[in-house]
Amino acid sequence: MITSVKDFLTAGEKLAQVFARCLKEIKPGKRLIEIEQLANQLIEQEGAKASFKTVPGYHWATCINLNAGIVHGIPNQEVIKEGDVVSLDMGLVYRGWHSDMAYTIKVQGKENLEVEKFLNTGKRALEEAIKAVKPGNRVGHISAAIQRVIEGEGYHCVRDLTGHGIGQKLHQDPWIPCLLMGPVDQTPELKEGMGLAIEVIYTMGKPELRKSADGWTIETQDGKISALFEKTVLVTRKGAQIVTPFLWEK
Repeated sequence: MITSVKDFLTAGEKLAQVFARCLKEIKPGKRLIEIEQLANQLIEQEGAKASFKTVPGYHWATCINLNAGIVHGIPNQEVIKEGDVVSLDMGLVYRGWHSDMAYTIKVQGKENLEVEKFLNTGKRALEEAIKAVKPGNRVGHISAAIQRVIEGEGYHCVRDLTGHGIGQKLHQDPWIPCLLMGPVDQTPELKEGMGLAIEVIYTMGKPELRKSADGWTIETQDGKISALFEKTVLVTRKGAQIVTPFLWEK
């Protein structure tokens, strides 16, 4: 449970600001490591620390995934090109409270309506998932909302990766799958005061994944593009309070 709402919300505000500035830098010619360096600099300026560096063995503030990459992409020397689909994932810890968010964009270049529809579907799925957050509902209501939107457009939710609870740890109970894998009433109940990092993790092709040679990046087996949209929310009496808003969409 979130025992210091003020600090939890502040962690989210700080992350949202840092994330928005980093997202602007995802453009042709930029190296992934440059986005990572900016994230580290901005997080430090906020008087915070990078949440992802608390994960054993992971030494970066961001995960940046290109095209078929879906999660845990190491920010390396690779150069972003026109038309790439890029997912940025980042976490920040402030006064002991974690926040986490992710967003996927298509880098400028030739218009691609298929990719645009794919990404808009993920954003819509996240919105519907957040609407399902209220005390007394269950994790299964969130999962079902994501699955309904994603599969309704012919895409695939990823079974092996999930959203999660968040608070004084980056990853904690409850785990929040992107699809319903059993009776709703057997999934964890949502309670006022919970912190949740809701993630929509999905692919344009088949949902089977593989780990790349770097030991971290997880990508689609069929090489089709994937996407990731995530917000941290607080469960309140009235529903979900968004902790990490997408500031660029306002």
